Amino acid sequence: MQSKLRTILLGCAMVLFVSGCATQANKDPLEGFNRGVYKFNEVTDKYAIKPVAKAYKAVAPTPVRKGVNNFFNNLGSITTVLNDLLQLKFANAFTDAGRFVINTTFGIAGLIDVAGMDNIPNHKEDFGQTLGHWGMTNSAYLVLPFLGPSTVRDTGGLVFDTLTTDPITYAHYDGQIALSNTLRAAEFIDRRTELLDAKDFIDNASLDPYAFMRDAYLQRRDNLIRGAAAKPDDGFEPADEDKITPVQ
Repeated sequence: MQSKLRTILLGCAMVLFVSGCATQANKDPLEGFNRGVYKFNEVTDKYAIKPVAKAYKAVAPTPVRKGVNNFFNNLGSITTVLNDLLQLKFANAFTDAGRFVINTTFGIAGLIDVAGMDNIPNHKEDFGQTLGHWGMTNSAYLVLPFLGPSTVRDTGGLVFDTLTTDPITYAHYDGQIALSNTLRAAEFIDRRTELLDAKDFIDNASLDPYAFMRDAYLQRRDNLIRGAAAKPDDGFEPADEDKITPVQ
């Protein structure tokens, strides 16, 4: 546990330091490195990941794919609830916790989005948004191997969320390594399958897909944080959230 806490603190310290090195005028100071990782991701996706995602989409019926997607979205509710609380969005935290309980029980471990059928709002929050909510801005754009667009701040947030509120990580801690790896791979393929059409559109429509994805990602993250700041949660009325799926 102490080792895990040291890792979290080290990651947060790195984010605080590096985030201050980027300015709004220079949103991509690591562009050379980023384009190299982007190219690696493109090649890996073309020859390995995309074919698997397309095969999964072709073989698995739509209800099965929807159920898998619902399952992983439900697991992500735990991360959302913690970050609701860290941002003092108490009404959203109550709603999202209720969503998780309803879907986990009546929705058969989240395979069925029962809460969605009742029009219960589905918010998405992560620690990168929490850092932005409390004023951490201007972090450098960063392309992650396999995972795609991010920033230094959001990468630190991803590390924090993965270590603290990700049930798949806790399965690994519990010694269920095979289960953890299987779930992680299934989650990755599920996310990639969702983006098949969007990725093809970007590749065909943009002269520079790298720049397009960078600008789209940064704008979306900024809108998520600014939107939350413009609609403060008074503890009684839940605020609407931007639900646009990020382009990977």
